[in-house]
Amino acid sequence: MTTKPMTSPPPVDLPYRIVWRSRSVRQGSHRSTQSGAGGLFRDLATLMEYRDPRRIDMRQTLRDPFGTLHVRRFEEKSEIGVTMLLDVSGSMAFHGASRKMEIAAELATVLATSVRRAGDTFALYAADSEVREELCVAPTRSRAGEAEMVAALRAYVPAHRGAAGLIEAAQRIGRKRNVVFVVSDFLLPEQQLEELFDALTGHDVVPIRISDSRENAELPSWGLMELTDLETGRRRLVAMRPSLKAEWQRRIEARRSFFRSLASRYGREPFEITDSIRWDLLGAHLATGA
Repeated sequence: MTTKPMTSPPPVDLPYRIVWRSRSVRQGSHRSTQSGAGGLFRDLATLMEYRDPRRIDMRQTLRDPFGTLHVRRFEEKSEIGVTMLLDVSGSMAFHGASRKMEIAAELATVLATSVRRAGDTFALYAADSEVREELCVAPTRSRAGEAEMVAALRAYVPAHRGAAGLIEAAQRIGRKRNVVFVVSDFLLPEQQLEELFDALTGHDVVPIRISDSRENAELPSWGLMELTDLETGRRRLVAMRPSLKAEWQRRIEARRSFFRSLASRYGREPFEITDSIRWDLLGAHLATGA
């Protein structure tokens, strides 16, 4: 799914849905493994299994030939943790039709607000070759610090090469299952990409790829060109010709196919943002929960 530029303002709330059940004992707005007095009807259990005589189901109890007391169990709503794992490596400094870090900051703004309003915790971990502590936000339900977080993201200019620090940042999330928004242009080496997704095993991973329409502008069939690797910063003078152009485009497509396959294997299907965010499409993508 790829977005097109839009002019409408961001939404007040960004819906996100999970298809798994939260194990948290803290009340929230998501389906849970916890049983309680309220919420949706879950199932019936014997009084020995669930010792709450206030919930005795007389109809089922009278039907039981052995006279076993049955009680109704209800499903409580619980909170979850939501984490934004942000790539701030050198390639994220690209500025063409848009500025990638501006898009990332806009996404963080709406996501943090939506998570807080839903009663969940929000955390942000940013990394390039190492974790950038000045951009990180520990899990919180508080609104305090949101403005500073967004201002820091908008002002940050990625300059460090490599994104190996994302793996360390992923390990900071812990074992408790989170919805993890991995926001990047995903120009990492294939082995590093696999290590990153492997480090997120056990979490509900939502890959969001930010790209710029001018990154892969139409190449000429002939001529001398200076090409720059956005991730490593290396420059090469290339004599472009039809066969090389075809090979270049083949590799771009192969890399994209590898990323989509990897993302779908470890988490949800990736959502792609090109130049600006289509909030309606992103909301629909998140609302499916898969």
